[in-house]
Amino acid sequence: MVSVEILTLFPRMVEGPLTESILGKARERGYLKVAVTDLRDFAHDKHRVCDDTPYGGGAGMVMKPEPLVEAIEAARARRPGARVILMGPRGRVFDQQVARELHALGSLVLVCGRYEGVDERVLDFVDEEMSLGDFVLTGGELAAVCIVDAVTRLEPGVLGNLASASSESFEEGVLEYPQYTRPPEFRGKRVPEVLLSGDHARVARWRRAMSLKATRERRPDLFAKLTLSEQDRVLLKEMLEGEGESHAQQDT
Repeated sequence: MVSVEILTLFPRMVEGPLTESILGKARERGYLKVAVTDLRDFAHDKHRVCDDTPYGGGAGMVMKPEPLVEAIEAARARRPGARVILMGPRGRVFDQQVARELHALGSLVLVCGRYEGVDERVLDFVDEEMSLGDFVLTGGELAAVCIVDAVTRLEPGVLGNLASASSESFEEGVLEYPQYTRPPEFRGKRVPEVLLSGDHARVARWRRAMSLKATRERRPDLFAKLTLSEQDRVLLKEMLEGEGESHAQQDT
């Protein structure tokens, strides 16, 4: 079971997605346990203030250390051994490998930053910072939900098809192959013949070739990291030769 607690100023931003689709079903079936904690419950003034102006001046507000640290300490007490992760732009970039790592841990506390960030002293009370990438979000809530989704999908029993998780993009360092469904022809474009052949070996070769092709063309950074098998090299050679013949026919 995946066990997560999300610490946030805006519980409703995360509660909605956690009740729908795969995540909602995972919770119903006991594969995912999620608690959402309002950071304002740890503020001690009547207005439940969790932010203040930054020392030294500057735009925006900074999240205060007292409510955040008390919330983190309370979450640690409820979940001994849980990894505490602060959502923030300076953190390690989340990817599928990190998703597998976090799934193996089993218990997480995700702290959602806001405004101009959190008081630097809060970092002494978390295990690490984590980012979804080099772009700006209003807060850490959406990032936390993305992490919960990616990690939960790895839990055995969550996905209806056991092969789904292992065949998806990034699981083997390659992008997923193209997918098709009915009808066999749509606005002049037909489903590739190999997928209609019933030959499972041919289908598997085609899918692997298309995964390599997509990765090579769209994510050369990923492709450069691949350790290609001899069969992969053969597939790539056949694919490139086929493309060359196709271009030659068009030129004539």
